[in-house]
Amino acid sequence: MSRWTVILAGGVGSRFWPLSTPERPKQLLPLATEKPLLQDAVERLRPMVDAEHMLILTNADLVVPIRELLPELPRENIIAEPKPAGTAAALAWAARVIQRRDGDDATMLSVHADWAIADDVQFREELERGEKHAQKTHTLVTVGIVPTRADPGFGYIQPSDPNRPISPVKRFVEKPDQERAEKLRAEGYLWNSGIFIWTVGDFLAQAKQHAVELRNALSLEEEADASEFFAAVPSPISVDNAVLERSRNVAVVRGDFGWDDIGTWSALGRVRDKDEFGNVTTGDVHMLDCTDNVVHVDGGRVVMYGVEKLVVVVHDGLTLVTTCDKATDLKRLVESLPGSERTR
Repeated sequence: MSRWTVILAGGVGSRFWPLSTPERPKQLLPLATEKPLLQDAVERLRPMVDAEHMLILTNADLVVPIRELLPELPRENIIAEPKPAGTAAALAWAARVIQRRDGDDATMLSVHADWAIADDVQFREELERGEKHAQKTHTLVTVGIVPTRADPGFGYIQPSDPNRPISPVKRFVEKPDQERAEKLRAEGYLWNSGIFIWTVGDFLAQAKQHAVELRNALSLEEEADASEFFAAVPSPISVDNAVLERSRNVAVVRGDFGWDDIGTWSALGRVRDKDEFGNVTTGDVHMLDCTDNVVHVDGGRVVMYGVEKLVVVVHDGLTLVTTCDKATDLKRLVESLPGSERTR
């Protein structure tokens, strides 16, 4: 058996402005630990896969910073996507790369670069469980996360049998409203994590059968390069929409290993150590009578008194103050700013 991992490391991460910029996006920031999220992801997977069998797909502008962060990875394993084309195209191209190097039977474990995982050992055990199932049954496998809250920010997966560790997928549900999220959680639905496991031959066969949006790209000669492949994809589409939701050959592993997508500043309250009053701080911060705040200070000192559920970020001479609730919508704020302030 040959095992590969594919780490998706594109995107800007505007919800972590002003710390995140196009040149230094979320996945290159030390948000969950003292190391960048991408480095955490690589180290989490290293007990399963060596550097030769890791592919990282990212924006062209991030290839050099990622090479500097991860010098142990072969240069050819850090792949620039010529244009944003969605996860369906990215994973299909990664599968073709692996197929060329290792054949149809190689397994492919796909994750994102910008998550936090509380229990790395359990995480790897669930990946191995899914891998064995994918090899034995030739199904496409995803990992569904046992929800810790009713969150409308995620898609949901209904397993055929919520009590089994792995079962066929009954259906996928797009991001619901709050009321429906609460109902889905109560009924045993799982969060759609975006973790995928399959053999490259099985995935490419399913993609050719179902993903009409990739038909031209997948019809190219085997020698076609990334530029030709991505140019043949007319518009971005996710692998969920293009393949998984259309296939009847998908299973879900029940995952419970402290997964968090760290989608906003307020999410740091779930993944970083807190003080006795629920505050998460980085840098020089003094607080009195404060609860449930998230504070990040790169320079200077911040003093807070008698406030709760605020996000305060000081970076490069700029200070952001918002509420934990409003931190989910920073993209709207960033788009309202002059261009010079968006990327400072």
